[in-house]
Amino acid sequence: MTNVLMLASYGLEIVECGGAIAKAVAAGETVNAAVLMCREESRPQVSRAADILGVTGDVDFLDVSFGEVDLASSTKVKVVELIRRTRPDVIIMQDPQHAQHDLDPDRRVIALLFAEALAVAGRDWRVEECGGHDPHPIPTIYYMTPEHPNCVVEIGDVLDKKLKALQELSSQNTFSAQHWLEHTTPEILRSVIPAWTDAELETLGAEGQRAFFTALALTNGLASHSGAVLGEPYRREGTFVMDRLTR
Repeated sequence: MTNVLMLASYGLEIVECGGAIAKAVAAGETVNAAVLMCREESRPQVSRAADILGVTGDVDFLDVSFGEVDLASSTKVKVVELIRRTRPDVIIMQDPQHAQHDLDPDRRVIALLFAEALAVAGRDWRVEECGGHDPHPIPTIYYMTPEHPNCVVEIGDVLDKKLKALQELSSQNTFSAQHWLEHTTPEILRSVIPAWTDAELETLGAEGQRAFFTALALTNGLASHSGAVLGEPYRREGTFVMDRLTR
């Protein structure tokens, strides 16, 4: 049975990968999730969203502060302990190529932190300090929301579950709405998010994210040549090794 770990920088990423998570759970796979940075008030919301998607057990909140991510051993130990404890076959994490151009705080350093943690998790590095778990080799890595995907997951049968999980993230939805309004007007937003019929920021954020997630799935599905109807894009790290050429 495949063991999947969703290694999120922020809580929203669990829902962004909600299609792949829900499909994995439906196939009988184990899916664990951890969030590097999450405000205290947002944690119950992220946990409820993860429950809807079928994430195994509780979400691990690693308690790293915003704007203070570094490659120090104390931070790395938290990620290494998680990897060795959960022993994933597959890790989903942010795309380091995308992170280089994203001016959200910490994203570039997080990409390095995750990569370095994966590297030492498979070696004899601070075993006792990292919970006493045996080293775990680098698993298969899939980068989420990549600029240049090389695979997509068909999520047509689980998109409703992904969008239901999104509704739980009220803090994130409100934050997103505030961010959008700094860059455009309510009139323009209503033209692209017609479901926003009140003046509530949370509603704007929720309906906007719903529209964006659906548009992204269509962009990587019916609107592309991927062969998917509603596609969730990923970039698999490294070369695909196959026994033979298959469909």
